[in-house]
Amino acid sequence: MNSITKPIGTVISSIDGPSSGGFRFIVDESARRGQFVMVETAEGKIIARIADIIKTNRYFERAESVQEFERSGKSLTEMFPTDRWEYLVADANALGVYSNNGMLIRSSFPPSPGSKVNLADNETLFKFFGLDSSGLKLGNVEHHDLKVNLNLTKLLQKHIAVLAISGAGKSYFVSCLLEELMDMEKAGPAVIVIDTHGEYSGFVNDKNYSDKVEVIQGRKFKIGVPGLSANYISEFLSGLSSVQRRELNKFLSSMANKYRNQPYDLTTILTEMDMSSIKSATKGILYTLLLDLNGTHLFGSYDNPSLKKLARQGRLTVVDISDMVSQREKQIVVTYLARKLFNARRAGVIPPFVLVVEEAHNFVPETATRDRAISRGIIQTIAREGRKFNASLCLISQRPIQLSTTALSQCNTHIILRVTNPYDLDHIGKSSEGLTKDVVKTISSLRVGEALIVGEAVNYPLFLKVRKRKSVPNDKGIPLERACVEFEESQKKRKEDLEAFK
Repeated sequence: MNSITKPIGTVISSIDGPSSGGFRFIVDESARRGQFVMVETAEGKIIARIADIIKTNRYFERAESVQEFERSGKSLTEMFPTDRWEYLVADANALGVYSNNGMLIRSSFPPSPGSKVNLADNETLFKFFGLDSSGLKLGNVEHHDLKVNLNLTKLLQKHIAVLAISGAGKSYFVSCLLEELMDMEKAGPAVIVIDTHGEYSGFVNDKNYSDKVEVIQGRKFKIGVPGLSANYISEFLSGLSSVQRRELNKFLSSMANKYRNQPYDLTTILTEMDMSSIKSATKGILYTLLLDLNGTHLFGSYDNPSLKKLARQGRLTVVDISDMVSQREKQIVVTYLARKLFNARRAGVIPPFVLVVEEAHNFVPETATRDRAISRGIIQTIAREGRKFNASLCLISQRPIQLSTTALSQCNTHIILRVTNPYDLDHIGKSSEGLTKDVVKTISSLRVGEALIVGEAVNYPLFLKVRKRKSVPNDKGIPLERACVEFEESQKKRKEDLEAFK
């Protein structure tokens, strides 16, 4: 890595600084907002980020003087050497200090006016942000020729949240992350994606990844009834009393004994229940609830996918529920998968896994009632306890303010792309540690493909440009213009076919 530093300016005195929290310095036109700089202090070497650059000129400071000259028909630039008094001032926020004994500490002493400011070198930045040369390659630091390689454990073990408005590049970033997990030289975790829009199914058609990917369509997803307990079923239902749960558990046990070597489904259970000796009042309620579940067509005589197919080390399983309309049915799928994976991981029968949940605010919302958020409980459980069992979550959301505070607070790394809603920005500012006002303000102006990483994965908040993906993008999302043209062409062809038929 390049360790040569480049002088970029000189610290100046201002009304509010230099201080331990930041300083201003004169710069030339090579400086850019977002660059990292270094300056020596009594404590050691301060690392700072340029928050803004201001251009100023003494001759144009007083509005009334400029206006008078303009009214007289004269020009300040013609009468005075204005170009000699124009200069650039950079506003830098101190992030931390490399002390004289090599320790990384919080800044508590300001640099002196007149101190030389250098562009931070890559070797220093690499150590400062805690990057990993053998980590996941997710992008580059803008204005610095430095790759952002993140340590797998620091990024995923304590969960991550990917937050951005629609179209800002969430799925693109996650696709790059999935590529890295599948490309690991050593065996990586199993990865399971809850795909709400069919954005990750394209991996199965990519020759570089097809042998590592399994796609399960929502309409083919099945929950195996013989493996269900009353506790499992009660997660799909609201208001099941302890008495009803006890009776259901007894009945399911008798079914398991009776059909020990035979497959059976909810239809079989309903038939047997109708002829059972359960008290009529309890039977009626249980029958109605199970009949309602049977109407979802999600329950069968065996699981699809099987646990072995679902969680394969170093491979990706995409559960594509984009063909499902009912939000309740989607939540049942997520609830069952999350519970099944977590229980299996606690028992040590599957490898460490990462569960990626798109549109997470729909599956683990903050304010919805339990009957409208049946998947919230198990996701919050994994968020709280998953790190002990190497069961990781990746929650993706375009409405972080609607996302469960419990789940979001357990995501120790946040990947934030462009967010413009002021309520979401305020929520992110309060829930993500280490974000200054200027950083939060920058989030709303990020371009597509630019992201901010904050939390466990890096020592300090870091902006990056997401790398180009290696896999072929899915063709489900097409531009509006193309969609209009294709519809028009299909209508013309339909009309021509009708005319020909006549």
